[in-house]
Amino acid sequence: MLAKAVISLGLWLRFAAGQDAPERGPQPSVSNSEGDLLFLLDSSGSVSFYEFSRVKEFMWDLVQPFTFGPRDVQTSIIHISTTPTMEFPFNRYLSRGTLQQAIKDTRQLMGDTNTGKALSYAKEKLFSDEAGARPDVPKVLVWVTDGFSTDDISEPMQLLKDMGVTVFIVSTGRGNYLELSAAASQPPEKHLHFVDVDDLPIITKELRDAILDVIQANRLHAVDITSTSFRLTWPELLSQETGYYTLEYAPSDDLGRKRTQQVSGAHTSLTLSSLAPETTYEVALIPESNVHYFAPQTTRVTTLAEEISPAQVLISESGPHSFQVSWAPTPDSVASYQLLYGPLPGNAVKLLEVDGKRNSTVVENLAPNTTYLVTVTAIYKSGMEKSLSAKACTQEEGSKVRHLRFEDMGSNTLKASWDSADGKVLGYRVRCRRQSGPSSVLSVSPQIHSVLLTDLAAGTTNKVCVKPVYKNQAGKGLCRLVRMQPATEAPGYKQRA
Repeated sequence: MLAKAVISLGLWLRFAAGQDAPERGPQPSVSNSEGDLLFLLDSSGSVSFYEFSRVKEFMWDLVQPFTFGPRDVQTSIIHISTTPTMEFPFNRYLSRGTLQQAIKDTRQLMGDTNTGKALSYAKEKLFSDEAGARPDVPKVLVWVTDGFSTDDISEPMQLLKDMGVTVFIVSTGRGNYLELSAAASQPPEKHLHFVDVDDLPIITKELRDAILDVIQANRLHAVDITSTSFRLTWPELLSQETGYYTLEYAPSDDLGRKRTQQVSGAHTSLTLSSLAPETTYEVALIPESNVHYFAPQTTRVTTLAEEISPAQVLISESGPHSFQVSWAPTPDSVASYQLLYGPLPGNAVKLLEVDGKRNSTVVENLAPNTTYLVTVTAIYKSGMEKSLSAKACTQEEGSKVRHLRFEDMGSNTLKASWDSADGKVLGYRVRCRRQSGPSSVLSVSPQIHSVLLTDLAAGTTNKVCVKPVYKNQAGKGLCRLVRMQPATEAPGYKQRA
């Protein structure tokens, strides 16, 4: 196996210049779900246009397998801005095509990050006939935030949860963990995610499955769908003493191939296997009771296309001597994964073996400030192999900016200064996220350790981050919140840790 891995080194070179991420594969259709799903979308000026676009892609990826309709899932979006705004009501877009276009057409409003106001507005709309919301269906709120809010969220969020709304939070910034974990539904490990905006696809399936746990109707439905199998679950209707279930299933385009199984009344689930990929099946569950009559339950399930792994390789948590490698998906047909990694340029190659059930590992004992080529190879149980490569960069040792400080220069202007970072710094990148007004990014030479930040409106809180730039990547940034005094107070600013 090692010989194969070393021979494949020659294939690395075509990846060295980078390659486009593969397209996302088709998702199985999710039926038998009913609920009102509301996205609370940060549309304020603290979010860049790029971040806003990535979040829209994430929203569509999250919901696109659902079935939409008055007896299925309905979706709406509320913008977080100076004044909260509903993009469209729940009952307007009831097909995948129209909803996808509506999300694509959503435009950023800019303005302040008044999340508390948006939550109060959401409380009204989630239970409003005028907004297309329905009584007696599960309510789910997904709040996507950069972790920055200009007003209080605790009280309106608690009111929502008291009314039965399940709250999921996705933070793409450096939000306060204690504040956000208190705001999310419990437990936070299931309802709160911290992830970089470029890594949102990593959490999509996990978050979708958690939402399904809330909105999955209490009737026959399919879970754990693969290209060749799915698991059917249903509510407890019988017992071993009172009857049994007859299960019938067949491809939608060939009902003559119907298969039948009998299941004990004590069971509430059954896995169907050896199915055809990318095929829709009609399934019927018939309770056979000697005590009561129970109506048959039906569902329609579409198996996945033949799953190929890895389709994505992502690098995260890079340090001077290590980084984490993650990949997706992880189908049951994979026996193990091999990680082949080595510095560029160079021929020194090392190999890691990873169990087929895992989707990440940490690569350690690396050289600082070095570019590595990483190839993840899936070894299928059938003997087939599939590889995908990505480049990773370790950080410079001691590559963090220190002692970021500010000086009032008058006329809505601050001077930001910092101490130099260690190592061979090529320059510094200074980002200012204004509460009011557009964000800005300044790049300066390594000899310069201060910049002037202008157009900082009175009474606003602004986020300033400084990162050192090295040959292969940016170093660790240092961020501070700076509050400008209102115009009625003495000129100046307040620095927040």
